[in-house]
Parts: sequence; C-alpha cells; structure tokens
Amino acid sequence: MAKIKVTLIKSTIGAIPKHRKTVEALGLRKINSSNIHQDNDAIRGMARQVSHLLKVEEINE
Repeated sequence: MAKIKVTLIKSTIGAIPKHRKTVEALGLRKINSSNIHQDNDAIRGMARQVSHLLKVEEINE
C-alpha cells in the first residue's frame, strides 16, 4: 500500500483553531517536522484542509 509523507512548512500561528488541531492530529508540531501516513481518504482530506501549511509527497515502497 502506498504511503504519503506530510511536512509542516508554515507556522500554525494565526491559523484557525480547527486547522491547528488538524495539523496536530497529523502528528506535526514544529516547522519542518515530518510524519509518514498510510495513503487513504481520511488522511488525504486532512492534508487537503491545511494544504496551505503542508508539503505532501507520495512514497512508493
């Protein structure tokens, strides 16, 4: 199964609280922190919601 790597590239300061919680739920805390998730609709939707703060890369294993 494919995986995606999400990286926080912008700060959540000034972001609405819902977006802050979404970033935290993705396992990201500091700028340039990364996390690898399974590629599914739930994770894709979360990443799309805060796409202005993230960089998403597909990882093929």
